[in-house]
Amino acid sequence: MIGVVGAGAFGTALAVALARDGRAVTLWARDGAAEMQATRRNERRLPGVILPDGLRATDSLDDLAQAQAVLISTPMQALRGFLAGPGAVLDGKPLIACCKGVDLSTLTGPLAVIRATCPTSTPAILTGPSFAADIARGLPTALTLACADTAQGERLQNLLSTPVLRLYRTEDTIGAELGGALKNVIAIAAGVVIGAGLGDSARAALMTRGYAEMVRLATHLGAKAETLAGLSGLGDLVLTCTSAQSRNFRFGQALGAGQAFDPTVTVEGAATARAVTDLAAREGLDLPVTAMVAALVAGQTTLNDAVATLLSRPLKQE
Repeated sequence: MIGVVGAGAFGTALAVALARDGRAVTLWARDGAAEMQATRRNERRLPGVILPDGLRATDSLDDLAQAQAVLISTPMQALRGFLAGPGAVLDGKPLIACCKGVDLSTLTGPLAVIRATCPTSTPAILTGPSFAADIARGLPTALTLACADTAQGERLQNLLSTPVLRLYRTEDTIGAELGGALKNVIAIAAGVVIGAGLGDSARAALMTRGYAEMVRLATHLGAKAETLAGLSGLGDLVLTCTSAQSRNFRFGQALGAGQAFDPTVTVEGAATARAVTDLAAREGLDLPVTAMVAALVAGQTTLNDAVATLLSRPLKQE
């Protein structure tokens, strides 16, 4: 049996995809589990999708006791609190983070959080270009599974892959973590560009310079550049910077257009921009796009001033 923690859109979609392929899956929800179990739907988070027979919804973490592995699909900023609290019962199991971001309190990624709170678990991360609706519909999706333990990574790759959910494996956990985290920041910036009416050419330039920032920080912290050129970096960046299905892109678009955005929607890139700006300052790195996003989100600069600052940077060789 495979456990999934978090019945948001992405957690539910993963549970649906795995159960549809014949696996027994237990989906833990903080609330609404009984309704999902009875109606075979999660209309609040993933409307129109029927839960397969092999998927069981529960509000008891004890029901994950027999899980071979547990996918954790909580917001990044909630991960530490969950694992240090009720999720402590999962210690000892392979735990696969499905969140993307940098923890504000420690400036670390999800794997460091898992190691600190569940020291006997094998940590891994599942990341890459994917939307919950596509996964739930059974559309072909390729993701990166990063695990420093090669043998465990191979086992998890085989356990979690399906005919339409293809997992590529890497031991470069730093690259996979940072690619997934940083692309959300750049997606906000891309949304700002489009929302402000600056055009597709400006978005392409922004994505390119943003990708350079992703590589700069990740390699400085020990990642391989080729990991950032893969699914967990460039692939995810392209998807989230060009599709209105991306919450980060939509948030940036609203920001650029001066419109309100639904405060109940989790936008991982907003907190990540702040965390990465602090991390870059600590490491002595210049990440102008990330800094601009952090300042815009915090209300510390205006859109016009942010654009002017980026365009007035010294000319240099690419």
